[in-house]
Amino acid sequence: MRTYQETIDWLFSNLPMFQRVGASAMKKDLTNISELCEYLGNPQERFKTIHIAGTNGKGSTSHMFASILHEAGYKVGLTTSPHLKDFRERIRMNGAMCEEEFVIDFVAKHEQKILEQGASFFEIAIAMSFEYFAQQKVDIAVIETGLGGRLDSTNIILPELSVITNIALEHTQFLGDTLELIAFEKGGIIKPNTPVVIGETTSETKKVFTDLATERNSKIIFAEEKFFQDLPSDLIGSYQIKNRRTVLTAVEQLIAQGWEISSENISNGLLNVVKNTNLRGRWDILDQNPLIVADTAHNPHGLLEIAKQINEQSYNNLHLVLGFVNDKDVKESLSFFPKMATYYFCEPDVPRKLPIDELRNVVPTDLKNVHYFDSVAKALIAAKESAQENDMIYTGGSTFVVAEVI
Repeated sequence: MRTYQETIDWLFSNLPMFQRVGASAMKKDLTNISELCEYLGNPQERFKTIHIAGTNGKGSTSHMFASILHEAGYKVGLTTSPHLKDFRERIRMNGAMCEEEFVIDFVAKHEQKILEQGASFFEIAIAMSFEYFAQQKVDIAVIETGLGGRLDSTNIILPELSVITNIALEHTQFLGDTLELIAFEKGGIIKPNTPVVIGETTSETKKVFTDLATERNSKIIFAEEKFFQDLPSDLIGSYQIKNRRTVLTAVEQLIAQGWEISSENISNGLLNVVKNTNLRGRWDILDQNPLIVADTAHNPHGLLEIAKQINEQSYNNLHLVLGFVNDKDVKESLSFFPKMATYYFCEPDVPRKLPIDELRNVVPTDLKNVHYFDSVAKALIAAKESAQENDMIYTGGSTFVVAEVI
């Protein structure tokens, strides 16, 4: 029998993983995941679910939702991606990661089927999470999509409620190069006769969502049309306000469907997201004096919100430790950050990294204080050595940069 680490190494080496290798890991339809789950006895049919998609904020939204349901006394599954440190971050129940033994046993028992199926890493992770939640008899599971919605491996569930946080241009090679096309793909999680909550819209995306909901006889609720008094949360960052509004709108709908969730459950759930779900990497304060913050925002839409948040901070000098993967619009992302900051560009340790030599070609020439490093660790060390007590160090640009610093 393999050890846990040997099992994870086997998964990484045998199954294509989008986060590491990109397009070659993508599957074009739901055939694989459907066959896998049928082989497992369709575990996804043995518990209730909430399905969450969107370009940005879906991870935070999923964790807030799970925290509130946990406070309400439910046994709550939570599957999200990617993981930062440990594969088991993807499969949680009431905040705790699944046991190493479960992962070892699942792979050992189903190895032949996994290889025969030609499954991707994400498909196996999702099938594994469904099996775990069914075994644990969760009351409800919060299921975050991986990429898109319509053809995402999670999209074989029949949820109590669907949630789409927002739409921005990302993964255009898979989802389309307009907001309407991306909205159509993510709107694929809207199920017949199942309510859907939309967090943020544009004029282009609102029509797409409305048309899909009408066609599927689904009640559609727009969170931006709701007014809630904002509640305090341990998820810091003004950009979380929109996510909280989306969650509050969705919880209101769940209550209308008969789920017992009190106002106290809601306020405690939002106050204790990190404690209840162990979420990391969202405006994650790693140190003080100097202030060091890490955040997994990794596309222009998300990094614009980060730049606004940085602008609200008090500091003498700003140090930015940034690395990217090779399919992001780096030039647009960098346009949001202050020109006078000191930049420490680096390469995350994944095959999809944007190499320093290529990064040099897209860094604007009006950035004067620029340094390049071949690793995240070297860049962060240099930033720490340069920073004074009242300075700020921000590290991000990619989930994989954050994974190396927390």
